[in-house]
Amino acid sequence: MTPLQQALGGAVLVYVAWRVVRAFFATSPVDNIPGPKSPSFFAGRFPILMFSGRHDAMAYLLSASGHTGQIFGPDRWIHQEAFVKQYGRLFRISGPLNADWLYTYDPKALHSIFVKDQDVFDENEVLLAAFMTLLGPGLLSTLGDQHRRQRKMLNPLFSAKHLREMTPIFNEIVGRLESAIASRVKDGPEEVDMLGWMGRTALELIGQGGLGHSFDPLTRDVADDFADSVKAYFPVIQQLEVFGPLLPILLKMGPAWFRRKLVDLVPFAPARRMAQISDVLHERSTQIYEEKKAALEAGDEALKKQVSEGKDIISVLLRANMIADKEDRLSSEEVIAQVSTLVLAGMDTTSNALARILSLLAEHQDVQQKLREEIVHARDDGSGKLRDLTYDEVMELPYMDAICRETLRRYSPVTHAPRQVFKDAILPLSAPIRGVDGTPVHSVPVTKGMWVLADIQASNCNKELWGEDADEWKPERWLKPLPRTLEDAHIPGVYSHLGFKFSQLEMKVVLASLLPTLKFEPSGKPIYWNSAAVAFPSVGKDSRKPELPLKVTLL
Repeated sequence: MTPLQQALGGAVLVYVAWRVVRAFFATSPVDNIPGPKSPSFFAGRFPILMFSGRHDAMAYLLSASGHTGQIFGPDRWIHQEAFVKQYGRLFRISGPLNADWLYTYDPKALHSIFVKDQDVFDENEVLLAAFMTLLGPGLLSTLGDQHRRQRKMLNPLFSAKHLREMTPIFNEIVGRLESAIASRVKDGPEEVDMLGWMGRTALELIGQGGLGHSFDPLTRDVADDFADSVKAYFPVIQQLEVFGPLLPILLKMGPAWFRRKLVDLVPFAPARRMAQISDVLHERSTQIYEEKKAALEAGDEALKKQVSEGKDIISVLLRANMIADKEDRLSSEEVIAQVSTLVLAGMDTTSNALARILSLLAEHQDVQQKLREEIVHARDDGSGKLRDLTYDEVMELPYMDAICRETLRRYSPVTHAPRQVFKDAILPLSAPIRGVDGTPVHSVPVTKGMWVLADIQASNCNKELWGEDADEWKPERWLKPLPRTLEDAHIPGVYSHLGFKFSQLEMKVVLASLLPTLKFEPSGKPIYWNSAAVAFPSVGKDSRKPELPLKVTLL
């Protein structure tokens, strides 16, 4: 070990020792909340192992710190479902070094966390530090006034008005996708990796619609280091989840170049790979920003026109930023950070959700045919030919909307949302739970620094709200009034989130283009959906390679 590695190991050891001592002697306001017993007190030896190169042992010990290995590990769904079944709407779990965390899908608690008391519950410092370290000061890594300023600038770019103008761009891109897949199955049914195609398409849609930049022609295979880095981001970050608690500390350790030097010294391959990914994202984002800025300022009218009339998000953002009041204006660093942020936020979730829809349609041929008939009827130009749909037409197809909503309900790409408590407060409950001492608990005190994990999937499948068929995938449930209990619960949804309408338009335009000409069936290979930051499919449980092979037939 080098002296610097020894010093880093010693510093982490001191921090762990302090946390252990505090955990031994401190009492917690949630001691009366029931929950599973911690599998281990702490991974006491991990600083030594970290800097001795014994990576597997280190990862094992870190993941065994409290319940983090179970909650964030590759089999997280199994443990989450087991905990929810045994302990109900709210319970206590152990975080790193046995810190008290709360886990909940109680509807009143969720309303407090995401709507009523957003100033109390916000993105946790680990997630913020991860995005700040890897992407810069973008929308995913900022809080308070800076976050509100960025959101104010970006909000108009995701309005229905702006999306109407972008729909022809989407139709053109997805038309190329349909032609590319059709050319591969023109001689008969073929097995096609639809996850790969959905990823390429989502990147090109966000590339042209968000950045005014083409990454993938779709008509031929091309290599692109930015595209490869984006696709690798979440699989690699998953391997680093056990290091999450150390990121806020790393972020405070000197300037960026020094922090990068520390990362290079860590003898752990995923950490170095993530540093490479971060470098590529930043370099290409900076290049895109500088090119557009230069074009906007250039005397060359042709170049200037590309940006001054461009409908992509970054072009519009640059124009809006130039005329904004000084206090609302974004710095160049913030605009650059939005480039990578927009791509990452819009790619995996959209492409994997689309892959899930196609997988479900392959398994339910009757649903696929009914949707195909709805699309063909809407696209019929009166002469038997198919035309492109406008924004309003594609968004208002009732059965397509029901399929998209039901898939996001039953199989949310992101299954849980961690939040951190930023000031002492009281978390309300929709109905009392029974405490460890047997008394009813009507609300839970939360203290500054505590983590709360909101289980989105458990909320979406809560039988008390959705009915006894909550675990079933039934698009038809959205074609009739939803249960009154659900309306009364006021559960926060995704439809108000910045960027969701953009993603929703992507999904619907893709389905409207592919379904009339292509039929999707199971390939016969076992498909397993892996637990991760964004759920992804693979062939069998033992594989971690993201792919969704489906049998595709040209109609």
